[in-house]
Amino acid sequence: MLDGKVALVTGSTSGIGLAIAKSLGEAGANVMFNGLGDLSAMEAERKTLESERKIKTAYNNSDLSKPAEVRRMVEETYKAFGSVDILVNNAGIQFVAPVEEFPDEKWDAIIAINLSSAFHACKAVFADMKKKKWGRIVNICSAHGLRASPFKIAYVSAKHGIMGLTKTLALEGAEFGIRVNSICPGYVWTPLVEKQIPDTMKARNMTAEQVKRDVLLARQATKEFVTVEEIAGTAMFLCSPAANQITGTAISVDGGWTAE
Repeated sequence: MLDGKVALVTGSTSGIGLAIAKSLGEAGANVMFNGLGDLSAMEAERKTLESERKIKTAYNNSDLSKPAEVRRMVEETYKAFGSVDILVNNAGIQFVAPVEEFPDEKWDAIIAINLSSAFHACKAVFADMKKKKWGRIVNICSAHGLRASPFKIAYVSAKHGIMGLTKTLALEGAEFGIRVNSICPGYVWTPLVEKQIPDTMKARNMTAEQVKRDVLLARQATKEFVTVEEIAGTAMFLCSPAANQITGTAISVDGGWTAE
């Protein structure tokens, strides 16, 4: 379905981003991976995609908290593949604390990586997408882009910002064949979610199991974590011809969280 297209997926060394990059590659797109940390899972998927799907892949290690590094990531994608047809803004970090104890540096880092990096990446690819009259931008938002929770002021603020960015770019790109949408997952079992459990235990004086049951899954009617494959499938749909008239919207994949 995506033969000849080029996809850039931020934060794609693990979790949701890796699942999306894999899905896009299996559909025929050449893929630029991005991220920091443990690269073993990503490297294994890259080798498999290149050998089995006969596509090209590459890896970029830009620090997305820095605008110049975001631009470098986009430039390296153009150098490697000659285009960016699909941009998935997935990179994100989290920190949990009451507002009066929330470190300034954590606020700055979360806003930079979860919100500003998406702006800089979109800005860097938008003119070329307009020229080609085709582009797909998928922003991985969150149920926290639609609802708030205590102790997550930076994350909730950044994800609400992603919703505004999505709608604005959708309007600017609508007549140029550019479709811009957000996916709003509920709690997905990823390293990002797993790592916030200790902080939430401390903030709420709970056990790990209590955090999972009474905090993380409390609002998900299904009482099940969303899977990375389900998010990847939604991203694939938004890049498909079936979603050609879907733009500026948010698709909730949240087990019924926002139905209330």
